[in-house]
Amino acid sequence: MSAPHSETLNARCENGVLYYTFPSMELPFIRHGFSTRLGGVSEGIFASMNLGYNRGDDPEKVTENYRRMGEALGVDYQDMVLSAQTHTTNLRRVSAADRGRGITFDRGYTDVDGLMTNDPDVVLCTHYADCVPLFFVDPVNRAVALSHAGWRGTVGGIGAKTVVMMGEEFGTDPADLLVGIAPSIARCCFEVDYPVVAEFEKLPLFDSGCYTDDGNGKFHIDLWEVNRRILLEAGVLPEHITVTDLCTVCHAETLWSHRATKGERGSAAAFLGLSLDKD
Repeated sequence: MSAPHSETLNARCENGVLYYTFPSMELPFIRHGFSTRLGGVSEGIFASMNLGYNRGDDPEKVTENYRRMGEALGVDYQDMVLSAQTHTTNLRRVSAADRGRGITFDRGYTDVDGLMTNDPDVVLCTHYADCVPLFFVDPVNRAVALSHAGWRGTVGGIGAKTVVMMGEEFGTDPADLLVGIAPSIARCCFEVDYPVVAEFEKLPLFDSGCYTDDGNGKFHIDLWEVNRRILLEAGVLPEHITVTDLCTVCHAETLWSHRATKGERGSAAAFLGLSLDKD
């Protein structure tokens, strides 16, 4: 099974399930990955690894996709905890009591675009189809977080808010964090009108290095760079940030893209959890 080549991520294939990992997070006590479209059982516009229950797919097929994804990652799908994303900057700490929430029983919450935990064998899960996935690993205090940074979440500084909350909840020092920016829409394909640019201009760190003015009322924004700068301002070290080089729109045959499919699609997911293995 072929995968788009990346200079910053590792492609993995287990039992026909293709996904990507961050080299910096391939640690004995971490289980993580970012899914592709390949390796699931969904059909039609959802073929084949659709991880979104809200897309209109057969729920039993979606659950089987989670089972297969979990098997590939070396985790139990019943230990996963799903987000409830609405482009907010709301974050939620979860624990062992939440395992299965969103898969084996109702989530019981909404408006949650980021999850974090320090409980072993709790697997965090957030969903994507162009928006920016942010992975956070604190290897010192053994805590992890995932945040969904669409353009609204990016402007709202969800990356920085995640760093702050991890400090409050787990004693995380930003300088210890390992952060990954996973496959998502790149500057080449994220075309917007000026009202969106105006929202980004409210950020002091946003300058000409973060966007291209096409001169026709259209602009291309670099969400990867904006999020990277937000993380740096939050105290994350530059050498601890891994930035993807895979655009979901450019590689829509392998990665789910809302823009490329005009909304006729399934969903990818980011997975991140701590293992009981402490070596």
